Amino acid sequence: MTVAFAQRTDGLRLEGAYQVLARAQELEARGKDIIHLEIGEPDFPTPGNISRAAADAIAAGKTHYNPSAGIRELRAAIAEDAGRRRGLTFGPEQVVVSPGAKPNLFFPALALVNPGEEVIYPDPGFPTYEAMIRVAGGVGRPAPLLESNGFSIDRDSLARLVNARTRLIILNSPGNPTGGVIPLADLEFVADLAQRHDCWVLSDEIYSRITFAGRSVPTIAALPGMRERTILLDGFSKTYAMTGWRLGYGIMPEPLAERVSLLLNHGLGCTAHFTQIAGIEALTGPQDSVDRMVAEFHRRRDRIVDGLSRLRGVRCCKPEGAFYVFPNIEGTGLSCEAFAARMLEGGVALLPGTAFGEYGAGHVRLAFTNSVEAIDRALERMDIVLRAL
Repeated sequence: MTVAFAQRTDGLRLEGAYQVLARAQELEARGKDIIHLEIGEPDFPTPGNISRAAADAIAAGKTHYNPSAGIRELRAAIAEDAGRRRGLTFGPEQVVVSPGAKPNLFFPALALVNPGEEVIYPDPGFPTYEAMIRVAGGVGRPAPLLESNGFSIDRDSLARLVNARTRLIILNSPGNPTGGVIPLADLEFVADLAQRHDCWVLSDEIYSRITFAGRSVPTIAALPGMRERTILLDGFSKTYAMTGWRLGYGIMPEPLAERVSLLLNHGLGCTAHFTQIAGIEALTGPQDSVDRMVAEFHRRRDRIVDGLSRLRGVRCCKPEGAFYVFPNIEGTGLSCEAFAARMLEGGVALLPGTAFGEYGAGHVRLAFTNSVEAIDRALERMDIVLRAL
């Protein structure tokens, strides 16, 4: 039998983090000690009150089908919490709950983007953006994020990219892999472009509660004229250390929410009921565990930035949010791929910048989702590798 696959899967590839993790685990299986700084998930346990709420829900029989867009209690809790934190008012009917945040990337793209229409996405950026554009049949247009302006958008480049064929602009703030926060003035620039060219904006705000030194994260949804053309993406994985629970959501205009709910219904059915009960507890219960986690990430950020800045040929700006650093390693004379390979041989797993797009060249990503002690040991190993060049 001749196997022919649909073109929509051509060019799809695994996220770089999973590829490096697999190679690191192969080395570990052969006895090599690896310090993991490649995976972007909190190394903290899910708070006990959230886990207990889920266990109680399972015991109470909350293990059956429920509405595709999510149970109304959670949708209302999300609308209230997300609106209060952003100074906006949302209704439950605008909220679509999904198993993880990724369906609320893919399904809005499927609902909005026709084949051949263009989607602008950040580069370096989360690899799923490019994948979802490809699956939707759209044409991806990478918009460079530059180290010189804190990895915010480059206005001149963006202005050249937006045109009559542009259907969607994707933003991510704080950003993966850079930790950069898009300032209000740049969001106003994007909002003006979106309204003049009548296109949508998808604002990925999954890291919005992980910021440092009191840094606030403005949202484009709060700007005049943007509520009716913005999809706000968020979830529970990063804020509440719930990556394996698979619980995310999108907030969008109600007509789009209805279309996305239809796609969710036919594509995934629904999100586990007991997981949604846990989500209600996460939003309405104590938030001290989030505060403690962010404070620890702040401590780690300062430690890893200071250590990287002392390495030969490396410079590193301080990220304002998320839990990643994206140092420039051009001064080492190595490509980012060669740098990552050398470091893995030296016992440190990290990612080349090109795993996040062509404009990531010359950089690497490290997730400070490991202890300060592990970070210190990783920095020592990296120093040894660089001194041996």
